[in-house]
Amino acid sequence: MSTRERRPTRAGCAPLWLAAAGLAAAGCDDLRQCDPPDPERQAELPAALSQTGLYADIAAGTVASDVVAYAPGFELWSDGADKRRFMRLPKGAQIDTSAQDAWQFPDGTRLWKEFRRDGVLVETRLLAKVGPAPEDWAAVAYVWNADGTDALATPGGAEDARGTPHDVPAAAECMGCHGGTEGRVLGFSAIQLAASPGEVDLAEIVARGMLSDPPRRPIRLPGDAVAQAALGWLHANCSHCHNRTRPSGDGARCYDPQRRFDFTLRVDEIASVEATATYRTAVGTVIRPGDPDDSDAVERARRRDPDWPSMPPLGTEIVDEDGLAALRAWIRRL
Repeated sequence: MSTRERRPTRAGCAPLWLAAAGLAAAGCDDLRQCDPPDPERQAELPAALSQTGLYADIAAGTVASDVVAYAPGFELWSDGADKRRFMRLPKGAQIDTSAQDAWQFPDGTRLWKEFRRDGVLVETRLLAKVGPAPEDWAAVAYVWNADGTDALATPGGAEDARGTPHDVPAAAECMGCHGGTEGRVLGFSAIQLAASPGEVDLAEIVARGMLSDPPRRPIRLPGDAVAQAALGWLHANCSHCHNRTRPSGDGARCYDPQRRFDFTLRVDEIASVEATATYRTAVGTVIRPGDPDDSDAVERARRRDPDWPSMPPLGTEIVDEDGLAALRAWIRRL
């Protein structure tokens, strides 16, 4: 299935971005509905992308010298959009990596993710640490203008932005994913950077002195390429909701699943495929060894149905056929 469908809502509900922005009543009790973000935190975010510190010259596309471009080893599926990612630490600051699977970023950290759809520059999202507490994060998407000279904060989100099929999320939706982990940052982590295809990988940020406690040993994912592709896809697309260390929440625990499987790859649980949380909690439950077609994880990954739980439930209207194939191939061999 690759047909584009509208963002999942249930009968009688307002569209997710309208309800999340407070522009329409949700009309139903749905875990997909998120509380509005904290207004004091949101007030810390600039109105225009040009004011966020990403660019030295936004018109020329020149990124600031203190901004690091990076790529995670495993990407969250975004309906085929092309993405670029950047991060900046405050001058002289380090990431607290005493807990290797829950990095804590210093106040003033900023991360950006740029989206292009069908060749059109659509949006750049900002995730900013605006205080000392683990939950002191604020996020918003900036939608680019037609000539690509700047982008404006769009806290209510937008559907089919800039004439593309791409939907920009409301600010309320951001913590549906990011709020599911203790560190709130998903793609800039020990596991993701250890598998990064880019120049700024885990070894590089260690060399730059960005980590308070560098990993004591090399981080290598278990299994062969087939197993790594499936485990990495589940980690990137599912673990921010399906994990056993999900924080208690900052407001409504939207996107908080009732079924407690754990698809997280953790530094101390990758000695073998069997040691991973995925194998221990999902194989034999939502993953049926040797039978992908009878595995609930596959069933949810292959659907984009408003009346049926899809995986992931946010930010996608098209099935990730490559990711689904990787998951099927691994399950078939179990």
